[in-house]
Amino acid sequence: MKVNAESKFYKWEVVLLLWVAFFLNQADRQTFNIVLPQIQSHLGASDSTMGLLSTLFNLFYAITVPFAGYYADRLSRSKQIVVSTLIFSTATLFTGFFGGLFFLILFRCFGMGVGQGMFGPTYTGLIAQYHDTTTRARAMSLHQTSYYLGVIACGLLASFVAEKAGWQYAFIIFGGLGVIFTVVLALRLRDRGPQPTAHQKDVAEENPVAVRKPSLFEAISAFFKVPTAVCMLVAYCALIFGLNGYLTWMPKYMKETFDLSLTSAGFHSMFWTHAAAFVGVMVAGSLSDKLAQKPSGARNRLLLQAAGLFLAAPCIVMMGLSNGFVIVCAALAGFGFFRAFFDAGTYAILYDVISPDYYSMSSAILILFGFGIGSLAPWLLGIIGDSFGLSGGIASLGAVWVVGGIALIIARLLFFDKDSAAISGR
Repeated sequence: MKVNAESKFYKWEVVLLLWVAFFLNQADRQTFNIVLPQIQSHLGASDSTMGLLSTLFNLFYAITVPFAGYYADRLSRSKQIVVSTLIFSTATLFTGFFGGLFFLILFRCFGMGVGQGMFGPTYTGLIAQYHDTTTRARAMSLHQTSYYLGVIACGLLASFVAEKAGWQYAFIIFGGLGVIFTVVLALRLRDRGPQPTAHQKDVAEENPVAVRKPSLFEAISAFFKVPTAVCMLVAYCALIFGLNGYLTWMPKYMKETFDLSLTSAGFHSMFWTHAAAFVGVMVAGSLSDKLAQKPSGARNRLLLQAAGLFLAAPCIVMMGLSNGFVIVCAALAGFGFFRAFFDAGTYAILYDVISPDYYSMSSAILILFGFGIGSLAPWLLGIIGDSFGLSGGIASLGAVWVVGGIALIIARLLFFDKDSAAISGR
């Protein structure tokens, strides 16, 4: 069937296609964390060694994204999504067949890191091509639900398969599904023609030769000249640092603290957070778009994000310090619901202050620093776990999120109006 990229329905098909791809993306990533106790036993490794494996994945991921963002803005975002999905799915599949430490580094850290690094800065730019400010936050919030459901499904299926058949089969199942879906993406996913800004139209009319793709230096420089974007970068680094620590160690922490089976620990550590986040992101996405339609209302998206980080912080502390199973599950749910307030607005806010020429590259810069700095969290918490236990390390992540919330308040009060006006030409 021929693809009509200008159809009013196709912009939502794009969201659906990327939703499934991101679902598999996150399921592949989280499988390692869910079956970590079995892999750790298989290797006879310490907590710090397992944390270092997660750190290496995040570093390869972070190193890849600037190049991916640069080429996504210059070439084809849809083709990059197809290649990315094929790489990370194949790497996941091969992880199930080769279980030694060297192959875990090769496939899990390098292959997955590069493949998913190509995906991260690309899908947001593709959604932004099809959705303007009237639907952008809703489209991205809807897409974000794939992350939550991917982690939940992985928590259930990967832990069940690992207990019944062995941890290798969890990688084989998710990796195989991704390889198959790559064919669907290749057949249906398309770029939309570039939508020039008012300034670009004026320049093109006066001098068509002057309209060109920006260089890598120009793209990076454009980001750091925008104070709102820099404040968002600080907040995003705080968010990812906390999430990486939680995703890596919470399944093991609950297994050991409450004497749960692998399946039960995988379920409870992921389900309550991401089920609540599913609800939270749909609420926050609609609210964010409504705020954007009011006079000067777009800047209040920053308040919504900051509130999410501030309200999630005490939930993180309870996750690490409470000895009550019900309280920890409730804290996980609160943590998920409020963190979704940040998820709903990240790229919608960023694209309010960044030129369309730099959409993918600006996303890449967020991911580069976010996952580069956040990659240290699993390793640092692993070191803490070897010496003192994981409880205090997990609880300390709440303070990191407070710092992120403060950065967003500064952006809201001091910078957003000026930066947004500069992009819109007012």
